[in-house]
Amino acid sequence: MPQANRMNRDRSDVMNNEATSLENGIAANNGATADAETRIPVPHGLDDQEVKEWLESLDSVLESSGPEVATEILERLRAHATVSGIDLPFSANTPYANTIPARLEPLFPGDQELERRIKSLIRWNALAMVVRANRVEHNIGGHISTYASAATLYEVGFNHFFRARTPEFEGDTVYFQGHASPGIYARAFLEGRLSAQKLENFRRELKPGGGLSSYPHPWLMPDFWEFPTVSMGLSPLMSIYQARFSRYLEDRGLKPVTDAKVWAFLGDGETDEPESLGAITLASREKLDNLIFVVNCNLQRLDGPVRGNGQIIQELESAFRGAGWNVIKVLWGSEWDPILERDTEGLLVKRMGELVDGEYQKLVVESGAYVRQHFFGSDPRLLQLVEPLPDEALRRLRLGGHDPRKVYAAYKAAVEHKGAPTVILARTIKGYGLGEAGEGKNVTHQQKKLNEEELQVFRSRFGIPLNDQDCIEVPFYRPAEDSIEIQYLRARREALGGYVPKRSVRSQPLVANHDELFKEFFDGSEGREVSTTMAYVGMLRKMLRDPEIGKLIVPIVPDEARTFGMESLFRTAGIYSSVGQRYQPVDVNTLMYYKEAKDGQILEEGITEAGSMASFIAAGSAYATHGINTIPFFIYYSMFGFQRIADFIWAAADMRTRGFLLGGTAGRTTLSGEGLQHQDGNSHVLALPVPNLRAYDPAFAYEIAVIIQDGIRRMYKDGENVFYYITLMNEPYAMPPMPGDVKDGILRGMYKFRASENKKSKLRAQLFGSGSILREALQAQDILEQKYGVAADVWSVTSYKALYTDAVETERWNRLHPGERPRVPYVTQTLGDAPGALVAATDYIKTLPSMVSKWMPRRLATLGTDGFGRSEGRQSLREFFEVDHRFIALAALHELQQDGKIEPSVVTEAIKDLGIDPEKSNPVIS
Repeated sequence: MPQANRMNRDRSDVMNNEATSLENGIAANNGATADAETRIPVPHGLDDQEVKEWLESLDSVLESSGPEVATEILERLRAHATVSGIDLPFSANTPYANTIPARLEPLFPGDQELERRIKSLIRWNALAMVVRANRVEHNIGGHISTYASAATLYEVGFNHFFRARTPEFEGDTVYFQGHASPGIYARAFLEGRLSAQKLENFRRELKPGGGLSSYPHPWLMPDFWEFPTVSMGLSPLMSIYQARFSRYLEDRGLKPVTDAKVWAFLGDGETDEPESLGAITLASREKLDNLIFVVNCNLQRLDGPVRGNGQIIQELESAFRGAGWNVIKVLWGSEWDPILERDTEGLLVKRMGELVDGEYQKLVVESGAYVRQHFFGSDPRLLQLVEPLPDEALRRLRLGGHDPRKVYAAYKAAVEHKGAPTVILARTIKGYGLGEAGEGKNVTHQQKKLNEEELQVFRSRFGIPLNDQDCIEVPFYRPAEDSIEIQYLRARREALGGYVPKRSVRSQPLVANHDELFKEFFDGSEGREVSTTMAYVGMLRKMLRDPEIGKLIVPIVPDEARTFGMESLFRTAGIYSSVGQRYQPVDVNTLMYYKEAKDGQILEEGITEAGSMASFIAAGSAYATHGINTIPFFIYYSMFGFQRIADFIWAAADMRTRGFLLGGTAGRTTLSGEGLQHQDGNSHVLALPVPNLRAYDPAFAYEIAVIIQDGIRRMYKDGENVFYYITLMNEPYAMPPMPGDVKDGILRGMYKFRASENKKSKLRAQLFGSGSILREALQAQDILEQKYGVAADVWSVTSYKALYTDAVETERWNRLHPGERPRVPYVTQTLGDAPGALVAATDYIKTLPSMVSKWMPRRLATLGTDGFGRSEGRQSLREFFEVDHRFIALAALHELQQDGKIEPSVVTEAIKDLGIDPEKSNPVIS
């Protein structure tokens, strides 16, 4: 039997001899294991003394050789036990206790009392902001309780860890929990960055002097907030890809290697969103030790406990440890340390692990006597541990997330950890400090008002220097400029490089106009059939070789590069891998083999549109975050874009993200065979609500070239806060040369592509086509002229959104300037001299062209692809959805009939001649 004194030998002996001895002991006792924190059952005659000796042996190893050796011994024991046929129970959990024991805590480097006073002032001003706002305007909203629970988590970061962006250092990136924004504003007020008037107008941004947005919104506060975080679940995933993109920039030599960190603050309830935990294995696989999650575990969500019948902290620990993260639990405050020290039998930690979260929530709102009876009263020995403490002391035992010393220790360990990302699970109380107003109660998330007594209790608890009468008025309180609090607060931020959060654009604009780069695409394909997707890939290939922008291009694809014909870029640009390529690919002997490289340029994200979009956001906001004008091109199945990740696209808009979204295999009828879930007739309609997104549905290569060149100029030369959505098809056809100077029309939304050669016919029509349906309109033009004597002009409508936006802006200007000469919408101007019937055909639902019909000179007939897709070929799909050349021609004839230009019999005969079944199924409902 090993004894403690046997362990004092050199490291080699410890590693070999002791491991063998322990292995034999474990095997002999049929898998009985020891836990230093708990009282262990005694199986098969193993007595307490034997167990004690094993534990003393391990303690001796820890003392003489350190935790690494002890860990190695335990790993060898586990491996030997498995080989010996012992079925060891698996658990990714550690005891329900602090990961960092009190004896290993570093010294707290700041003035803890002074930091507590500053934190209390911030608590008060955060509360005052919400309470005052709701007094002025009933139910304007706001949240007190989230920041109340997280104040210590933030203040330790602000005072000791969050480094600002400076010309010399890129700074740390911090994703603040959205509902905690009042606390961040309140701190900025103490720092002198926000005025009392701004705080007064919290959630009332349109008031004189301006106000503050409800949550972090860079679009609304572009000099303050960097990341929108209140659509819960998005910021955890965005932060993971932000940390990975930082490594991507380093590995490609676009920025120096630094120890900058990405911090993401989130709630325990937020982790139920699939996006929150959906990419945590990426973070560990990429060894992103620049990433730190801080989960505010107040055990509550909006309606009640996160896991009333379970333990969310243990559940999260298991998920993160299983995914390979470094997990640090901060559960119990310093007041628990002496109690735990007296507990030599491990009973207290065992008891801590027995309670479910619903019981813990109950303990928060009950008296000290209740805590004594229901928590410690389960065992007389536990009661003995706290016998010297009065009930009030039991009620006030702090949790770890409210103890600066515990939080500092966790943060320090996190920033020093190497080789894996870290998650800190910090136990807190929702509404901490609100007392009877809502501390720990289910209603606390919605708490916005406090009565006089509750305000005075809060004031007294946190030592705010206000008398009873002033307290009732809930004034904002800021100490004098030369006060010790303000001086300390500013000194700490100065030591960390400046204020956080702060957003600034540091990138330099591009210089070149890139005319030569795109010139060849204006000449057409000279009869060769290519798809618009292939035309785009050709442009991408040229852009990657450009001396100015080549290194800045970031191609992003979610495991569909071969679908989009991008495999030719594998060898030249390389697929980014943080470890290079450790294997020989199976297609190594082919020209376009799968090449991974540490300096690879393509982000091949796997089957994750959400993850790819997060990379797009990181790359598209790098001009501010990193001061680098990276230009992302994210191509994906268009159906899996706006429908699936619209919330991320909205966040990208809020963040002023720049770049190009490419909806590949777009349209309801251009993707042969795939069917209902793949065929996209919706995305251009779903793009309409995003204000700063410019959406285009080009038909030809030259249109794409004009749009991309203009986009690069607008975003990266002129610095406009816009981004682009361009749909691409996989249908091959000959690309024509650009018909004259039509660039302005392409960008503004429409231009005449081909006029009718028949100048004498009295029967006229205007046909509007987009994307590949433009070619159907061209065929319809021929049918109308040759069979029915109708002279039709064909227009390429590149962007109904651009036409709509221009028209509504023009209409608004006219409404607000009644005494001035009215302006005319572009679509109205363009069609002013265009006679005849108007017919629009699109591969998207009819809503798209219909929304601009009011600004057209006459009634518009719309054809679109309303309904579910089908597994079929292109022509069958176009017939089914009634958007092919025959239906376009029929629509023009019907419009002429409606106008009295032709007889109904002509239309009836045309239906027969064109082979159209008038009784066919309605595609909308079939």
